[in-house]
Amino acid sequence: MEKRYSQMTEFELHQEIIKLNDKSKKAEQMGMINELAVYERKITMARSYLLNPDDFKAGETYELNDGSLFHISHMNGIFAWGYRIGHESEEEAFPISLLPRKVN
Repeated sequence: MEKRYSQMTEFELHQEIIKLNDKSKKAEQMGMINELAVYERKITMARSYLLNPDDFKAGETYELNDGSLFHISHMNGIFAWGYRIGHESEEEAFPISLLPRKVN
């Protein structure tokens, strides 16, 4: 049985990301779009476990890759919960590896 990402060491996470990158490239070459999406999501999750959730605080705002701004209302493990600026009524959660640029 495989370990959960939360139980892996930093080295094991890096090895897992390398393995998943290889699998995602093969899936892309074979035109297996759904499988590619699964591998990309797993890579995102593994990368999140390489980051320190304590570096992300409620009240901070981050720019997402699509250019929208995301305001953190609270953290739960490697997930930042909050809302996009301009869409305050819709709470969302993002793995912290998807929060590349802090705005404030």
